[in-house]
Amino acid sequence: MDYNNMGRCVIINNEIFTSGDTKRCGTDVDAGALKETFEKLGYKVSVHKDLTRKQMRRLMQDVAEEDHSKKSSFVCAILSHGTEEGIMATDKLITLEELTSYIKGDECRSLCGKPKLFFLQACRGTDVDVGVDAVDAAPPPTKKMIPIEADFLYAYATPPGYYAWRNECNGSWFIQSLCDILPRHKHRELMQIMTRVNRKVAYDFQSCSSKMAYDAKKVVPCITSMLTKDFYFAK
Repeated sequence: MDYNNMGRCVIINNEIFTSGDTKRCGTDVDAGALKETFEKLGYKVSVHKDLTRKQMRRLMQDVAEEDHSKKSSFVCAILSHGTEEGIMATDKLITLEELTSYIKGDECRSLCGKPKLFFLQACRGTDVDVGVDAVDAAPPPTKKMIPIEADFLYAYATPPGYYAWRNECNGSWFIQSLCDILPRHKHRELMQIMTRVNRKVAYDFQSCSSKMAYDAKKVVPCITSMLTKDFYFAK
C-alpha cells in the first residue's frame, strides 16, 4: 500500500425490487456503516441505491474505465438478495462473473496486480445452519505475467447454499461484524481480519424467530482469496 490514494469503494445497496422479491429492510444500516468504515480507511466511497442489472454492469464498466494507476486497491460491497446462481439486481439475477469481468487483469490494466476486494451480503441458497455444541480450543517491482483472475478476494456472508441473516433494525450479521472488526484491527493483514470477522459472526450471533424453522440458527461467512500479496489497510 505504497500509494497515497487508497482507491475507490463502491457500495451497491439494493432494497426494493421490481422482480417481486421482498424489500430488504435494514440494508440502509449496512450501507451507512460500510460508507463510514471505508471513508475512515481513506477510500473514496460512492453508494448506489436500487440498481437494475444493466445499471450494475454499467457501474462496473465505469470503474474499469477510470485510471487507477495512483490508487492502491478497489473495494466493492454488494447488498442484495441472492441465490446459488448469482446476485439480484432490482429487476433480474446477475452473476458475480458478469460484474468482475470488467476489472480483471486483461480488461482494466490500471488495476492489474492490485487487490480487488468484494464483500457480498446476499443469500446463496435457502438452507439454514442448525449449529452444534463445541469446545473452543483456539489460540522491488519487476514485470511478470500474472493470471487475469489474480488479486481478487470474495468475502461472502454465507457459504454456498445457505441463507444470509439480516436484522431489520441493526443490519446484517456479516456487515455489522466487518464494520466492527475492521477499524479495530486495520493494522493486521486482511486474512487475519477476516478470520476475526468469521469468528464474531459464528460465535456471537444466533437467529431469533417466531418460525421454528428459522429460530436458533447459526452461520459463518465464507472467503475465497486469489490475493498474491499480504494486504494491510494501514501501515
